[in-house]
Amino acid sequence: MRPDQPPVPSQEGTVRRTSAQQPPTLRDVAEAAGVHAATASRALNPKTRRLVSADTARRVMKAAKTLGYQPNPIARSLKTSKSSTVGVVVPDLTNPLFPPIVRGIENVLEVAGYSAWIVNTDNDRERERTRIDSLRSRHVEGLIIATARLDHPLLGSLHEQGVKMVLVNRRVEDLQIPFVTADDAGGIALAVRHLAGLGHTRIAHLAGPRNTSSGVVRARAFRHAIRDHELEDDPALIAECAYWNEADGADAMRGLLDRGTPFTAVVAGNDLIALGCYDVFAERGISCPEDISVVGFNDMPFLDKLRPPLTTVGVPHGDIGAEAARMLLDCIEGPERQSHSLLLPVSLVIRGSTARPSA
Repeated sequence: MRPDQPPVPSQEGTVRRTSAQQPPTLRDVAEAAGVHAATASRALNPKTRRLVSADTARRVMKAAKTLGYQPNPIARSLKTSKSSTVGVVVPDLTNPLFPPIVRGIENVLEVAGYSAWIVNTDNDRERERTRIDSLRSRHVEGLIIATARLDHPLLGSLHEQGVKMVLVNRRVEDLQIPFVTADDAGGIALAVRHLAGLGHTRIAHLAGPRNTSSGVVRARAFRHAIRDHELEDDPALIAECAYWNEADGADAMRGLLDRGTPFTAVVAGNDLIALGCYDVFAERGISCPEDISVVGFNDMPFLDKLRPPLTTVGVPHGDIGAEAARMLLDCIEGPERQSHSLLLPVSLVIRGSTARPSA
């Protein structure tokens, strides 16, 4: 059968598509709905749907569904110079911190008619550069970046080139790049206040990497909180982790214990570092919270299933992602607007890993 021949009726009397039949076009949808092609295009695009009546939009979308029409985003981007896509750059998708942030981003983008390209950098600078180059080759309209370091030449280069960006869960000091992050300093203050209120006077801190803004801000906030409660500010009670993970948390805890410096409580830089403490407690027969109390940061899923359940600082990760997406859309749709940044409030989630120090 030639491509221009009509569909062949089946034995049951229904119309059967031939394999050579072309997919429906926008013009087909417009004819089926009884509107002009330009009207059909507006009705099918979430960004311009408001320009046609609700009845017309419903009629066009019903026709598109009946015909099995799928818009061609590549053709649209060539015509409008807009891809309606955003790049999302994260350091480690296996870290439970990031999926709820990404979900918040996608929820906002979807309503606005945008979609996300998500790339993972594995905390590797070269991989990050190549992944961002790949995103830009796909003409994404902006970037949401969660991999920022304090010294980050790539961000400086992108900023100079006018790339629209929003940082999520990170910030940089010398660049005017908008960011959305939790109130790190406020969260650490809550953790120290809780432990001090229980009677702990020797509190250690397992700090996050000093090359990240979160690690620096939380470590600085810890020292301030210790002084505010007139507790001993002993540098020997602070250990830095090279990465935000369980293994580095365990190594830092072993180092503290091996130094022999006495302490009865720990504020961990994040929940994964706190989990590393649990591993060492099991190795050395240390009871939590009877011997050492622990507070984490982030309130990852399933912390209430641990033994003991982990006390931690609760962070609104979905809201962080959603606000970052809204902020980037504002930058895309109104580049003349003044950029701003957001600190979102946190809360303390008290569970069984903290108690009064034993006699």
